[in-house]
Amino acid sequence: MAASETHLMLSVGLIEKDVNGDTLWVWCYPSVTAEVRQILLSKCCLTQNGRDLHSFVFGQFRRTWYYITTVEIQEHTALKKVTNFSVVVTTKDFNPEKYAAFSRVLCRMYIKHGSPVKMMESYISVLTKGICQSDENGSFLIKNYDVRKAYLAGSVKDVVAQFGMESIILYTALMLKKRIVVHHPRIEALLEFTRVLPAFTWHRKDWSILHPYVHLTEVELDDLRKCPGYVAGFTNPEVGNRADLFDVYVNLPDSTITVSPTAKEAMAMGKVHKDIGQLIVQSAEDADRTDVQVIKDISMKTKEILANLMALADECENSKITVEGLKKHHFPPATENFLFHLAAAERLLRI
Repeated sequence: MAASETHLMLSVGLIEKDVNGDTLWVWCYPSVTAEVRQILLSKCCLTQNGRDLHSFVFGQFRRTWYYITTVEIQEHTALKKVTNFSVVVTTKDFNPEKYAAFSRVLCRMYIKHGSPVKMMESYISVLTKGICQSDENGSFLIKNYDVRKAYLAGSVKDVVAQFGMESIILYTALMLKKRIVVHHPRIEALLEFTRVLPAFTWHRKDWSILHPYVHLTEVELDDLRKCPGYVAGFTNPEVGNRADLFDVYVNLPDSTITVSPTAKEAMAMGKVHKDIGQLIVQSAEDADRTDVQVIKDISMKTKEILANLMALADECENSKITVEGLKKHHFPPATENFLFHLAAAERLLRI
């Protein structure tokens, strides 16, 4: 295990809901800022009155990932006056399965002992040794959770099954580093769908573009606007009216994808898109192909496109593509347009 892997965790915190219905941030180690604490409280289902309990949610704010595990106390435990609690882990890395497993161990410890001291000891143990062991509460070993498994945990095949040939819009938007907003009223559906999308551009392996759980508050939207391209998830349907936030809007319950008027020129479709779209659909619809194989098929096509782009760049001065250089090849207009915007996204364009 790389030593740096243990230093990805930033903090562990505790939110409790008591028998009077009050929800409070009760403990944290080592610390979080007041601003981050408010964001974490807003993401915790215990502060959302009358709504369902969400056993596990995750998201990103100010380049910090958060993972919130919530449990209901059902039997007599050391926690006499608490009805529910949430364990909140903040980290530098995207790995929902890793931190869900770790949080489950912490939750069991808190139910058993009724004190955060044991949680802190386990947190420090993972931070320093990459492991925490307990006979009755379960063990956790960091090296069991490779980041590639997290990247591959979602299902590209499910995305393509829902959107068919329109999946090419998602692929194109991701390739061009556009702003994708996804809406679903159920947070679980939102997390499951959005986490898959960065896999369409596997060559980048960049999950920092993912903001799966965003509220329509100024502080969160300001954070989002700092990102040149993103995949952002919202449970609030009002986001569909916020054209300033997206180039592509995905309404999951209705299975619709809308390209905003300002992005239509960059996202114009042609034969090159149809060919890629057919490859994606054929691969995803093949019952014998796994999600990993579908991602490989898409990645191979992407590498082919990027190799052609690099060849075009090599013909130009300083290996930077120009509009004039593209026009010499007499590509169909949609292909030329796509290559121009892709060169910009890949920093191969001379302005």
